[in-house]
Amino acid sequence: MIDARGRKYFDPLFSKLADQLIAWKFKPMQVTSLALLLGLLAGLLLYFEYFFPAFLLLWCSGLFDVLDGQMARKLGCASLWGAVLDIVSDRIVELAIIWAFALRREDSLLALLFLTSSILMSMTVFLTTGMATEKLKQSGNTPANQVSKHQRGVQKSFYYQAGLMERTEGFIAFSLMMLFPSQLTLFTWIYAALIVFTIGQRLLDAWQLLHPGKL
Repeated sequence: MIDARGRKYFDPLFSKLADQLIAWKFKPMQVTSLALLLGLLAGLLLYFEYFFPAFLLLWCSGLFDVLDGQMARKLGCASLWGAVLDIVSDRIVELAIIWAFALRREDSLLALLFLTSSILMSMTVFLTTGMATEKLKQSGNTPANQVSKHQRGVQKSFYYQAGLMERTEGFIAFSLMMLFPSQLTLFTWIYAALIVFTIGQRLLDAWQLLHPGKL
């Protein structure tokens, strides 16, 4: 939700930071790799219960994850391969955080397993809807303005399905889990429940997009 509706307020700042990285001769793929590395280090620090440093590294990872796309668009080198690496890197970082908790907190294993399952299902809906949308666009069965309306102005190399729990909300949830470890189980269940709600949103969005005028 924040990514889809609030991004426009932060884009000027992200644009300036991307310009600075470009001036320092960084390449988008290098920034993608840096985002992944920082996310993995956050998971490692979390495993050793350095909660606040892990929290800081996680958000640094998220920042670089935003900037690589900005840089690619500015340099005219945005690609589907970059989009694939972006999605894969995001999931690896999420799994690093979940695994770090799971290896240390046996009491929260059920909640963490449910969270992992909900993320998997949410991404399945997200990716399959994007795939179906591209096929419909190629066949001419879905008007371009219908897709644009659902896209809500998000700049991506693929169809972006908005929802209550997006990348930023996930980072907020992980932050609460890190900063208040005594309430890990509670925050994990809440996070998972909100993702389940998002799955319902995305399924409804997919139905409306693939069956315009029928709901």
